[in-house]
Amino acid sequence: MSIDQSPAPDREVLSWETFGLASRQLAEQVVASGFLPEVVVAVARGGLLPGGAVAYALGTKGIGTLNVEFYTDIGQTLADPRVLPPLMDTSELPGARVLVVDDVADSGRTLALVMSMLADKGVQARSAVLYTKPSSIIRPDYSWKNTDRWITFPWSAQPPVEGALPAARE
Repeated sequence: MSIDQSPAPDREVLSWETFGLASRQLAEQVVASGFLPEVVVAVARGGLLPGGAVAYALGTKGIGTLNVEFYTDIGQTLADPRVLPPLMDTSELPGARVLVVDDVADSGRTLALVMSMLADKGVQARSAVLYTKPSSIIRPDYSWKNTDRWITFPWSAQPPVEGALPAARE
Protein backbone atom coordinates (compact mmCIF):
# COMPACT_ATOMS: atom_id res chain seq x y z
CA MET A 1 0.00 0.00 0.00
CA SER A 2 1.44 3.37 -0.99
CA ILE A 3 0.75 6.63 0.75
CA ASP A 4 0.12 9.66 -1.42
CA GLN A 5 2.91 12.12 -0.64
CA SER A 6 1.70 14.85 -3.00
CA PRO A 7 1.23 18.24 -1.41
CA ALA A 8 -2.29 19.39 -0.53
CA PRO A 9 -3.82 21.62 -3.17
CA ASP A 10 -3.38 25.34 -2.62
CA ARG A 11 -6.64 26.41 -1.00
CA GLU A 12 -8.35 29.52 0.22
CA VAL A 13 -10.01 28.61 3.53
CA LEU A 14 -12.90 30.76 4.75
CA SER A 15 -13.68 30.46 8.46
CA TRP A 16 -17.09 31.14 9.98
CA GLU A 17 -15.74 34.29 11.66
CA THR A 18 -14.23 35.64 8.45
CA PHE A 19 -17.45 34.75 6.60
CA GLY A 20 -19.36 37.11 8.91
CA LEU A 21 -16.91 39.93 8.23
CA ALA A 22 -16.85 39.24 4.49
CA SER A 23 -20.65 39.28 4.22
CA ARG A 24 -20.86 42.59 6.03
CA GLN A 25 -18.11 44.13 3.88
CA LEU A 26 -19.91 42.92 0.77
CA ALA A 27 -23.10 44.63 1.97
CA GLU A 28 -21.11 47.81 2.66
CA GLN A 29 -19.91 47.79 -0.98
CA VAL A 30 -23.51 47.58 -2.18
CA VAL A 31 -24.64 50.47 0.03
CA ALA A 32 -21.62 52.59 -0.93
CA SER A 33 -22.55 52.17 -4.60
CA GLY A 34 -26.01 53.61 -3.98
CA PHE A 35 -27.80 50.42 -5.10
CA LEU A 36 -30.41 49.54 -2.50
CA PRO A 37 -31.98 46.18 -3.38
CA GLU A 38 -35.60 45.43 -2.62
CA VAL A 39 -34.95 41.70 -2.98
CA VAL A 40 -31.94 39.45 -2.51
CA VAL A 41 -31.83 36.30 -4.63
CA ALA A 42 -29.51 33.66 -3.22
CA VAL A 43 -28.11 31.14 -5.69
CA ALA A 44 -28.51 27.74 -4.04
CA ARG A 45 -26.76 25.97 -2.60
CA GLY A 46 -23.50 27.88 -2.14
CA GLY A 47 -25.15 31.30 -2.09
CA LEU A 48 -27.77 30.48 0.55
CA LEU A 49 -25.76 31.50 3.59
CA PRO A 50 -24.02 34.49 1.94
CA GLY A 51 -27.39 35.62 0.55
CA GLY A 52 -29.04 35.50 3.95
CA ALA A 53 -26.13 37.23 5.68
CA VAL A 54 -25.96 40.01 3.08
CA ALA A 55 -29.76 40.46 3.18
CA TYR A 56 -29.61 40.90 6.97
CA ALA A 57 -26.72 43.36 6.68
CA LEU A 58 -28.68 45.36 4.09
CA GLY A 59 -31.92 45.23 6.10
CA THR A 60 -33.60 43.60 3.08
CA LYS A 61 -36.49 41.33 4.07
CA GLY A 62 -37.39 40.20 0.55
CA ILE A 63 -35.32 37.12 -0.23
CA GLY A 64 -35.68 34.29 -2.70
CA THR A 65 -33.59 31.44 -4.01
CA LEU A 66 -32.79 30.00 -7.39
CA ASN A 67 -31.49 26.44 -7.33
CA VAL A 68 -28.76 25.98 -9.91
CA GLU A 69 -26.67 22.86 -10.35
CA PHE A 70 -23.32 23.06 -12.11
CA TYR A 71 -20.51 21.59 -9.97
CA THR A 72 -20.81 17.88 -9.30
CA ASP A 73 -17.51 17.55 -7.41
CA ILE A 74 -14.22 19.41 -7.01
CA GLY A 75 -13.27 20.53 -10.50
CA GLN A 76 -16.12 18.54 -12.09
CA THR A 77 -19.08 20.25 -13.74
CA LEU A 78 -22.06 19.46 -15.88
CA ALA A 79 -21.86 20.55 -19.53
CA ASP A 80 -24.03 23.58 -18.65
CA PRO A 81 -25.55 24.93 -15.45
CA ARG A 82 -29.20 24.02 -15.01
CA VAL A 83 -31.98 25.41 -12.87
CA LEU A 84 -33.53 22.86 -10.53
CA PRO A 85 -36.99 22.83 -8.96
CA PRO A 86 -38.54 24.31 -7.00
CA LEU A 87 -38.55 27.38 -9.21
CA MET A 88 -38.68 30.82 -7.66
CA ASP A 89 -41.79 32.86 -8.50
CA THR A 90 -40.40 35.84 -10.43
CA SER A 91 -43.79 37.27 -11.42
CA GLU A 92 -43.49 40.24 -9.04
CA LEU A 93 -39.86 41.05 -9.84
CA PRO A 94 -40.11 43.05 -13.11
CA GLY A 95 -38.81 46.54 -12.38
CA ALA A 96 -37.54 45.54 -8.93
CA ARG A 97 -33.99 46.19 -7.72
CA VAL A 98 -32.55 42.72 -7.08
CA LEU A 99 -29.18 41.69 -5.70
CA VAL A 100 -28.09 38.19 -6.77
CA VAL A 101 -25.73 36.64 -4.23
CA ASP A 102 -23.54 33.56 -4.66
CA ASP A 103 -20.48 32.20 -2.92
CA VAL A 104 -18.08 32.35 -5.88
CA ALA A 105 -17.90 33.38 -9.52
CA ASP A 106 -15.63 30.54 -10.61
CA SER A 107 -16.35 29.95 -14.28
CA GLY A 108 -19.08 32.58 -13.95
CA ARG A 109 -21.50 30.46 -15.95
CA THR A 110 -23.98 29.96 -13.09
CA LEU A 111 -24.04 33.68 -12.31
CA ALA A 112 -24.37 34.54 -16.02
CA LEU A 113 -27.36 32.18 -16.30
CA VAL A 114 -29.15 33.72 -13.31
CA MET A 115 -28.44 37.29 -14.39
CA SER A 116 -29.72 36.52 -17.90
CA MET A 117 -32.89 34.90 -16.53
CA LEU A 118 -33.63 37.96 -14.40
CA ALA A 119 -32.83 40.42 -17.21
CA ASP A 120 -35.29 38.54 -19.42
CA LYS A 121 -37.95 39.23 -16.75
CA GLY A 122 -37.21 42.97 -16.72
CA VAL A 123 -35.42 42.92 -13.38
CA GLN A 124 -32.82 45.53 -12.41
CA ALA A 125 -30.25 43.06 -11.09
CA ARG A 126 -26.72 43.37 -9.78
CA SER A 127 -24.50 40.56 -8.57
CA ALA A 128 -22.44 40.03 -5.43
CA VAL A 129 -20.11 37.17 -4.55
CA LEU A 130 -17.67 36.44 -1.79
CA TYR A 131 -14.97 35.36 -4.26
CA THR A 132 -14.23 36.04 -7.91
CA LYS A 133 -11.80 33.92 -9.90
CA PRO A 134 -9.84 35.29 -12.86
CA SER A 135 -11.40 32.62 -15.10
CA SER A 136 -14.94 33.94 -14.57
CA ILE A 137 -16.76 34.94 -17.78
CA ILE A 138 -18.71 37.54 -15.81
CA ARG A 139 -17.40 40.26 -13.50
CA PRO A 140 -19.71 40.52 -10.51
CA ASP A 141 -20.78 44.02 -9.55
CA TYR A 142 -19.52 43.40 -6.00
CA SER A 143 -16.88 40.96 -4.80
CA TRP A 144 -15.24 40.59 -1.43
CA LYS A 145 -12.03 38.95 -2.65
CA ASN A 146 -10.29 37.73 -5.82
CA THR A 147 -8.52 34.39 -5.81
CA ASP A 148 -7.32 31.74 -8.23
CA ARG A 149 -7.29 29.03 -5.55
CA TRP A 150 -9.91 26.39 -4.74
CA ILE A 151 -12.04 27.66 -1.84
CA THR A 152 -13.07 25.72 1.23
CA PHE A 153 -16.24 27.27 2.64
CA PRO A 154 -17.18 26.56 6.26
CA TRP A 155 -20.60 25.17 5.27
CA SER A 156 -19.19 22.67 2.78
CA ALA A 157 -15.85 21.75 4.35
CA GLN A 158 -17.13 18.37 5.54
CA PRO A 159 -18.80 15.62 3.50
CA PRO A 160 -22.47 14.86 4.13
CA VAL A 161 -23.10 12.98 7.36
CA GLU A 162 -23.23 9.21 7.21
CA GLY A 163 -26.67 8.03 6.24
CA ALA A 164 -27.58 11.27 4.46
CA LEU A 165 -29.34 11.21 1.12
CA PRO A 166 -27.20 9.76 -1.67
CA ALA A 167 -25.99 12.10 -4.42
CA ALA A 168 -28.65 13.17 -6.90
CA ARG A 169 -29.57 10.42 -9.29
CA GLU A 170 -29.55 11.09 -13.04
